[in-house]
Amino acid sequence: MAKHSPRFLKIVDQTRQRVREVTTQHIKHRLDEGDVFYLVDVREESEWATGHLPGAMPMGKGIIERDIETAVPDTGADIVLYCGGGFRSALAADNLQKMGYTNVVSMDGGFREWQESGFAIE
Repeated sequence: MAKHSPRFLKIVDQTRQRVREVTTQHIKHRLDEGDVFYLVDVREESEWATGHLPGAMPMGKGIIERDIETAVPDTGADIVLYCGGGFRSALAADNLQKMGYTNVVSMDGGFREWQESGFAIE
């Protein structure tokens, strides 16, 4: 796991007070139940290439604000964001909320926890 700087962690902690987070187990259950929602991987392309959650779409943290309106024009759409551990996805969720998206969550634990739980990846 990457060592994060104190200032980055402070920003993430502040952001987490404004966004809703869900567990990897919750998202696994939703996928198993066939729930329909946008599952967005906000990791870098190189991370996506090593594996990702089934059915996810790649939209890295560096471009999500630029591209989300084209990919998901409905600001009320159910959107789940994930990254490596839940930090970047929380930051991205905060920005989407600022853009008017009202039903966006961050998956705490991210891809790392998903994989450690033995859940399927593509």
